[in-house]
Amino acid sequence: MNRTEVVEIVNQFLIEEFEIDPAVISEDAQFIDDLDIDSLDFVDIVVIVEKHFKFKLTAEDLSKMPDLRRFYDFITAKVNA
Repeated sequence: MNRTEVVEIVNQFLIEEFEIDPAVISEDAQFIDDLDIDSLDFVDIVVIVEKHFKFKLTAEDLSKMPDLRRFYDFITAKVNA
């Protein structure tokens, strides 16, 4: 799976599951500051990532990815490992 596909899937679930305005979704968007993702939302993200990408994401993994760019890159690398 290439990075473009990962970006499309992630953006789609952010829009659908968390009702995030597509206009605020960008590579530099911060989960907490820009997307208003809270700790309960992070739990949902872990479940959604496992469902869509077939690997377990940990809270520690998420803590290292404050923005979408790092999140997209991490998922792309894990899926292609």
